[in-house]
Amino acid sequence: MVTHVPAEAHGDERGALLAFVEAQRGAIRRSVLGLTEEQAASRPSASELSLSGLLKHVAETELGWLRRAQQRTNERERTEETWADSFRLVGDETVPGTLAFWDEVVKETEAFIHSVPSLNDTFPLPPAPWFPKDAAVSMRWLLLHLVEEFARHAGHADIIRESLDGKGAFDLVALESGESWG
Repeated sequence: MVTHVPAEAHGDERGALLAFVEAQRGAIRRSVLGLTEEQAASRPSASELSLSGLLKHVAETELGWLRRAQQRTNERERTEETWADSFRLVGDETVPGTLAFWDEVVKETEAFIHSVPSLNDTFPLPPAPWFPKDAAVSMRWLLLHLVEEFARHAGHADIIRESLDGKGAFDLVALESGESWG
């Protein structure tokens, strides 16, 4: 990782976990810095992944996990028929609009995590072939899973961005702060 994740206040496990989640979110957000909508939507490899599609996917993924933890209906739940739309902007969707949507999800996630009595509190996993039957996971697991999910996609975003214009993670951190790298 090319950014420093600040140490939490002594014993602040929630703060530490949220800081690592945010560090990975930042890596994905930075991947679209300075790009046009067309560049962000381009697929410079054999993969179907684009930067704007990854951005939308991680925002919707975070919302999905938040809704599971809250045990509420996900207003953006995908079906097999709409799954591919979670990886591309459609209609009037834009990168700024997707970033704004994700910002709202982030605020809600952080408020929710701060409101739960304990990171040991659990919620049920949905039925799926890759989850154990009738399993439940903790809020701590949720945050660690978001780190895992976002880090995987931040790696994808790094490769896509470098394929587009040669800018790597160090370049994008510098660009975000108004500096240059190298």
